[in-house]
Amino acid sequence: MLDRRVLGEILDTALQHGGDFADIFIENRSTTMVACEENRIERIKSGTDIGAGIRVIYGDTTAYAYTNKVTKADLLDVANIASQAAKRSHADVNIDLRKVVPDLDLDIKKMPTNIKIDDKVAAVEEANSAARSIDHRIKQVMASYGDVVQNVTIANSLGRLVEDQRVRTRLSVNAIAASGAEIQTGFESVGTNQGFEVLANNKAADIGKGAANRAVTLLEAKPAPAGKMPVVMSADAGGTMVHEACGHGLEADLVQKGLSVYGGQENQQVASKFVTVVDDGTIPHKYGTLRFDDEGFETQKNVLIENGILKGYMYDYLTSKRAGVHPTGNGRRESYEHKPIPRMRNTYIDRGKDDPEEIVKSIRNGLLVKKMGGGQVNTVNGDFVFDVAEGYLIKNGSVAHAVRGATLTGNGPEVLKMVDMVGNDLGYTIGTCGKGGQSAPVSDAQPTIRIPEIVVGGTSHESDLKCCTIRRI
Repeated sequence: MLDRRVLGEILDTALQHGGDFADIFIENRSTTMVACEENRIERIKSGTDIGAGIRVIYGDTTAYAYTNKVTKADLLDVANIASQAAKRSHADVNIDLRKVVPDLDLDIKKMPTNIKIDDKVAAVEEANSAARSIDHRIKQVMASYGDVVQNVTIANSLGRLVEDQRVRTRLSVNAIAASGAEIQTGFESVGTNQGFEVLANNKAADIGKGAANRAVTLLEAKPAPAGKMPVVMSADAGGTMVHEACGHGLEADLVQKGLSVYGGQENQQVASKFVTVVDDGTIPHKYGTLRFDDEGFETQKNVLIENGILKGYMYDYLTSKRAGVHPTGNGRRESYEHKPIPRMRNTYIDRGKDDPEEIVKSIRNGLLVKKMGGGQVNTVNGDFVFDVAEGYLIKNGSVAHAVRGATLTGNGPEVLKMVDMVGNDLGYTIGTCGKGGQSAPVSDAQPTIRIPEIVVGGTSHESDLKCCTIRRI
């Protein structure tokens, strides 16, 4: 990558017309993907993408330009283009860059780039075989492995210089079970910001078996009842609820654009007193963990809602400047081709004090959600809808038979205000969150929680829920 002197010269050029702020994001990303379908390895892909993006902010105007040529001459040309955002004729700048050293050690033990492709293929084949061994009704298995090693250099006109390496590894299995005309799917995945060692603790066979067992369970399940009823969401369900019900609505760009139901509600009661919501970029080995965000600011633990009271939002540099606060380390981008925007990282409802088993026992008749699917939210009014990937009826305080085809529909603030029991457990899921045409890896989590009443079943028009989506991977 370029040395500090050259980076400073590029930033000086970007601000030559008097912009208020400039930054440069340089990326070298190596990826590997292995996919198995029809009981054979169908695709093996690997590649490297290199490029840089330069941003200039002048008042409320942002100019962003990028290139896949990372030479001094090319970046000076790009910086000159971005500098046109400012309206002054000339400005004298001399930026003194100072390298920022991370406090967070992510401890990568088996760098994916050092692992033979044969070993990655073997992991996928192991997951595929294990899934197919569960039941003769498993008719199809799709298993995929992916890893990313991303080296970044980030420098900005505040004098910050960051060099960092991000590593992510995942394995996903989708199993299809069929009996007669009935077809059901089961999904399971693992993903962390670790290297290949993730498969030592989450063996590929276990991921395959988990997906197949879920597909078979759904095949034997009865149709889910529809209507309003109490719902217990297991910690195993993951945090789709918190991600959809309030996470996007607490991203500062949506708040400042008037597109969030949580706008203007700081220090007000927006959830039950039992609910605390956190977004934390520093949790070791979680899929959304980063030492620095994509603007070069340290990530941190942000308490967004504390005992039901809204404490703050997730900011990138631009939205924090508008609000007169410090960035919270939530500025993220999909790649060098995109400018950063406020995004979630690892978002969760914090643990409570209730015994998860007692929460289930407290329900006479209701639904236990064991695993969530994807979901969507309208951040303007808080309405959401998401699928139940695995659910069970609760009868007289005991878990009864499995049900399929359930959806949960509601309003985020209203549902969070109804939560009246919060378990002392906590379970994570991973996903790829889509927003503003960009994707970002995230984790979300929750403890076991009780919602006294929510709409189960029903449908929602997709055209009304376009703002944000999360896809499980």
